[in-house]
Amino acid sequence: MSQMLPLPRLSADADAPFPPVALALDEPNGLLAFGGDLSPTRLLNAYSQGIFPWYSNGQPILWWSPDPRMVIAPGELHLSRRFRRELRRCAWQLAVNTRFAEIIGQCAEQPRPGQYGTWITAEMRAAYLRLHRLGHAHSVEVLDGGDLVGGIYGIAIGRMFFGESMVSLRPGGSKVAIAALCRLLLQGSYVLLDGQVESPHLASLGFAPMPRSAFIAVCARACAALPAAPLWQPRRLEFTAAALATPA
Repeated sequence: MSQMLPLPRLSADADAPFPPVALALDEPNGLLAFGGDLSPTRLLNAYSQGIFPWYSNGQPILWWSPDPRMVIAPGELHLSRRFRRELRRCAWQLAVNTRFAEIIGQCAEQPRPGQYGTWITAEMRAAYLRLHRLGHAHSVEVLDGGDLVGGIYGIAIGRMFFGESMVSLRPGGSKVAIAALCRLLLQGSYVLLDGQVESPHLASLGFAPMPRSAFIAVCARACAALPAAPLWQPRRLEFTAAALATPA
């Protein structure tokens, strides 16, 4: 596409369509539009079309659909032999949707190497807390007794899960959270876990780049599938971190 075209501004109407993702910029990769709001209607419309918001304080809301997309099928997670050995001795417990607000707060406050500030603004945090209350945003928590040691949160639509952010408060905490999430998604017959953009951490776990066109096609089918609603009832999970050492 031509990089000289102006970036589209979204209408104030939360139901207004997004521009076709094929019109997203090549540089920066995937930037599609700006403006609009973070209402539940707009966010769910965005995710179901392979679009997500990502911006910092002082910027307008920016909407992205990068190409390629970093994804994994829940049953294809890779954990190293060394990490599996460590897991077998691990006493951590796992939970779902018991401390969502704390997970997103820790994700926002955790220092990130090479990153100044956070993209999880107060506005973003409030928006995802609304989605959580409406039953669309979910978290997986890794616990040591009453202490939070790691977690991940994201959006579930149909049989797709869109990962948003993760946190480690102790070494391995986020890796255990992803492994627990994948085990949970397998139970619900989810198609893909979306990791959004490429990173060495995700690649080490088996995430792989998928061309945006293929991702959008899979996303459309999976988001239209019936959800596994009981999967997200707040509870301690029946399996522990140690159980993740053995493939499901």
